Amino acid sequence: MQNQRLAKLFEFLESDPNDSFILYAIATEYNVQNDVENALKYYLQLTEKHPDYVGTYYHLGKLYEKIGQKEEGIKVYQTGMQAARQKRDMHALSELQGAYNSAAGLDYEDD
Repeated sequence: MQNQRLAKLFEFLESDPNDSFILYAIATEYNVQNDVENALKYYLQLTEKHPDYVGTYYHLGKLYEKIGQKEEGIKVYQTGMQAARQKRDMHALSELQGAYNSAAGLDYEDD
């Protein structure tokens, strides 16, 4: 089933190679399958080709954290926060800020 989804997504990508959502869907599908190498490949393609596709940054940062590259994740969150500010996407900015705070150890909990 999952390979069928990827096959279909690659068909869509072939007909519209500039579609940021298709790249995002491919990266996310690989991420769900725990195929870190391919998930990183497609998330990074998104950040290079579509730096204003704000949804990428949260998931890429989380993936870096998952594989033990927290500092890289923090950098991704920072870049994503800049992109979200530029697009005035306050919801994404809030999510990225929360992920950044958590990764950077800035969570403030009431004692």
